[in-house]
Amino acid sequence: MTDFQTPYGLIGRKLGHSISPEIHAALGNPHYSLYELEPEELPVFLADTRLKALNVTIPYKIDVIPLCASLDPLAEAIGSVNTLVRQEDGTWKGYNTDAYGLRCMMRTGGLSFDGADVLVLGNGGVSQTIQAIAKLDGCKTLTVLDIRGTEYSYDDLPRFYDSTTLIVNATPVGMYPNAGKSLVDLANFPNLKGVADVIYNPARTAMLLQAKALGIPFAGGLTMLVAQAKRAAEHFFGQDIDDARIAEIGAKMQADAENIVLIGMPGSGKSCIGDALEKLTGRPLVDLDAEIVQKAGKPIPEIFAESGEEGFRQIESEVVREQSAKRGVILVTGGGVVTRPENEAPLRSNGRIYQICRPTDQLSREGRPLSIGADLEAMAAVRMPLYKKYADAEVENSSTPEAAAQEIWRDYCAYSRAEWAEFEYARHS
Repeated sequence: MTDFQTPYGLIGRKLGHSISPEIHAALGNPHYSLYELEPEELPVFLADTRLKALNVTIPYKIDVIPLCASLDPLAEAIGSVNTLVRQEDGTWKGYNTDAYGLRCMMRTGGLSFDGADVLVLGNGGVSQTIQAIAKLDGCKTLTVLDIRGTEYSYDDLPRFYDSTTLIVNATPVGMYPNAGKSLVDLANFPNLKGVADVIYNPARTAMLLQAKALGIPFAGGLTMLVAQAKRAAEHFFGQDIDDARIAEIGAKMQADAENIVLIGMPGSGKSCIGDALEKLTGRPLVDLDAEIVQKAGKPIPEIFAESGEEGFRQIESEVVREQSAKRGVILVTGGGVVTRPENEAPLRSNGRIYQICRPTDQLSREGRPLSIGADLEAMAAVRMPLYKKYADAEVENSSTPEAAAQEIWRDYCAYSRAEWAEFEYARHS
């Protein structure tokens, strides 16, 4: 049986990647714990009168309803509860703050249910909220796909290619540790006007990355997570919290969680700048070449000698997927990481990518198998378009590593603030 820790917390089945304690601490409540429960534990756990208020996540947003003595009207109408508050008589009252968070997320991305032909992926607790709010906010049509085929199964997806204008993912598909997956190929939807994903880890799921590449407006789940937590905290303590806190906390959460990724030609100074960034920011440094050596159990020149460049690139891609799952680190990549298309999504999913630029005649060749004896101008001609495709920003390494690191850090902090600067608050419940 899960042991009592604090009067406030989050209940769910798998909570290893949750950042809810950090969000609630930022909202002024440091007494917030994660409670992982098996289904059979739920009734007994909730009977513990030391618990004062809880958030509820997958898979219990519907299961807790029979354990509530009363429901807020919105929660009752939606049929999904994500917030529980202990009443004076000792019973639980259920609320739905996901609705508020959802509306904040939609507005942040410039999306609207009004008049939309909506396709919802998944039919669990959060999907119930999405369906209810889509109807309340005036969607034209609403279609729900799920693996059980309650209404339609994913085999029916082609039927809705032409009609769908808005897609909302309400499943865990694409969430760490299984990032990189998507239930749909957005290229099949010619009339798509918007995409939303309730997942917040990674910051940009495979579906959202494809939406961005196709120029389709999109919204990610961090806004929804922070906004619903703010509304839940208001229910916990019976006090209003300024809506501005959503943007403040969201910006900090994003800045703390995203990775700083360095790419560029071999010998451009990525490692030295990475070391300087580590000292400047206190963030852990992950050198992908060092991780490759550790994974292969041999130095890089030996990998090339035994397996060729293709063998090396295969190991590199595995390491990219593994290390990109980390949060709040500095990732220093090898010069050829951009040559395999499959590396872009994991690096971009939770990172801001910086190209380190240096004149070709100033590139160091020492310890770089493909640089020794190579025509670096020819290599640069092939790779430069790829670096520019990957990069969110370019940094000239023309002075000292410390100067380049400071430029990167200034840009990163400004970027994190700018991401939330135009936040629009959903002021209706």
